Amino acid sequence: MTTASTTEARTFSVELPEAFTETWNRIDGITVTGRTVTVDPDRYFFRFENPTWVLADWDLVRSELLDATETSGQAIEQRALEFVQAHGRPTTDPAKVLATAYQVAAYLFRDEYIGVGNLDITARELKALREATTIMALNRVEQDGHLSNVGPCWFFPVATSVVFGFTEEEGKAVDELYHGGWFNETRRRESVLAHAALGGRLVHGCQASADMMGGCVLAYGTDLDRFRTELSEMKTDWMDRVKAMGRR
Repeated sequence: MTTASTTEARTFSVELPEAFTETWNRIDGITVTGRTVTVDPDRYFFRFENPTWVLADWDLVRSELLDATETSGQAIEQRALEFVQAHGRPTTDPAKVLATAYQVAAYLFRDEYIGVGNLDITARELKALREATTIMALNRVEQDGHLSNVGPCWFFPVATSVVFGFTEEEGKAVDELYHGGWFNETRRRESVLAHAALGGRLVHGCQASADMMGGCVLAYGTDLDRFRTELSEMKTDWMDRVKAMGRR
């Protein structure tokens, strides 16, 4: 099922600091030429109802938030929420969303994590996570839990398998790195604070296991029950359509 946009959707482009993997061209609506990523919303999104996002300046996040410490009186989630409330600003410019998301992703999935501890991660997998996270920022969930913007990269383990040629097992490994075995407390803290630049916190579609359902950055206070219910109802159709892009 595809929900048509209720607003005029125009193709947009952004130039990023590093070249994107050109096989993102396998995903409908995405065109990559070197460092330039172009998105045609009419072809990319399965559902595109609200082209509005919340962003906070990444340089401000870096200087005022990333080094924040948790205290007995304030959890880091509360610190991130207060930061978003103070500095988050709405935007209707999806290119700015991608530019900010790239900065967040480059921080969270930096090359220094290769070979650290028990993280069994390769440079290729890190690049896949950086690029998928960038495009995933275009997704949107309303405060009442309704999924208003959904594109193929919501299901990033499937989308990166199409783009990078991952096997099903490799795709599941990337999914696990993203939301499961990847995390320790330091990484969780980094994720909470960095995602303030995208106006919320990362919430996974997966629950007990890495089942390829991806996720989205949601505003604090979003109705998670409706979010998971609606995603469960639609996921099979949407995931099948992403998989089909890899068979053409």
